[in-house]
Amino acid sequence: MNSPMTASAENGGLRPDVLRARRIVVKVGSSSLTTAVGGLDSDRVDALVDVLARTRSGSTEIVLVSSGAIAAGLAPLGLSERPQDLAGQQAAACVGQGLLVARYTASFARYGLRVGQVLLTADDIGRRAQYRNAYRALAKVLSMGAVPVVNENDTVATSEIRFGDNDRLAALVSHLVRADLLVLLSDIDGLYDGDPRRPGARRLTDVHGQQDLANVELGGAGSGVGTGGMKTKVEAARIATGAGVPVVLTAARHAADALAGRPTGTLFHRTGDRNSDHLLWLEHASSPRGTVQLTADAVRELVQGRGALPATGVTRVAGQFVAGDPVELLDEEGRVVARGLASLAFQELSLLRGRSGREVVHQDDLVLLPASARAAGLPAQLRRQVSVRVLPAREFAARDAGGPGI
Repeated sequence: MNSPMTASAENGGLRPDVLRARRIVVKVGSSSLTTAVGGLDSDRVDALVDVLARTRSGSTEIVLVSSGAIAAGLAPLGLSERPQDLAGQQAAACVGQGLLVARYTASFARYGLRVGQVLLTADDIGRRAQYRNAYRALAKVLSMGAVPVVNENDTVATSEIRFGDNDRLAALVSHLVRADLLVLLSDIDGLYDGDPRRPGARRLTDVHGQQDLANVELGGAGSGVGTGGMKTKVEAARIATGAGVPVVLTAARHAADALAGRPTGTLFHRTGDRNSDHLLWLEHASSPRGTVQLTADAVRELVQGRGALPATGVTRVAGQFVAGDPVELLDEEGRVVARGLASLAFQELSLLRGRSGREVVHQDDLVLLPASARAAGLPAQLRRQVSVRVLPAREFAARDAGGPGI
């Protein structure tokens, strides 16, 4: 097998991970599509579509995650800046989403391509039945030759079920559609080790893991019309690369170079392997519906993979989950060490905790935190990375109608 350096040289300096990608999720931010005061910039939209259509003309499939609905609704509603209140954002999105999709529809039509709108909330990703349905719908749209345009459903999303930014949404969609690559397009041409406006700031061409970010200063909010910033983009890259999806972060004006595999922007290399579908969902998209606290011995047995977790190792249960719901597993100090699918309902586990050998979580329905695995001496090849909380933990009275498996 060639090393990355050799493989890159053999391709004339191009990025092999990009060249091999056959299903690509592209995320574009509001500032790359709109004017500074709100309203769509038709020239910017057309320039982006020109690049995506050329990429799409081969054997590559494109899923577009597009911000811009709220920003597009500002000017038509006579607003000079993005509303701070949720109702105002919902109103702007209600007006702007139609304008955004209409503009994409007209622009892609120049290439004979159809557009399909997909609006998601965090619940659509966090509940297993909706997750499966979203995958099937997107897969069908792609198989029929259309280009899915995905956005958060800002009109109906409440503060409790919002993704918060489309960078995170794009990372989760890259898992959902089993993408080979995620491209994050912004108004900045990559990740810098400091404020790119300051003299001496250096752009990182490659990020191989958290160690490469040790001395990087990450900025906060982005433009006045968006919600993201460099922090959200790095977090999105961490989520995607942890499940085996490489990420290119660059400016929208360099989209053609990024999709052609040229060394533009910053390439975040894979840090983990792609898990099975239901573990991907559990790891990055599920909403835990309760917590199960464990003894020190139970934690040690759990992370060393010594079979199922019995109720004898449970000291405390919280939430209102039923069998099959995602739960967070805590150590004695209350730190999250794993996420799994409960084999028992809350009421039953409450009665059996500490005194029964009944299975609480099966080892095949479990993802562990890297720190927990290292502390317990679990071999590196057996560790599974997991975000502590991708979505806020909430308590629910009953499970969704998803059923087991994805």
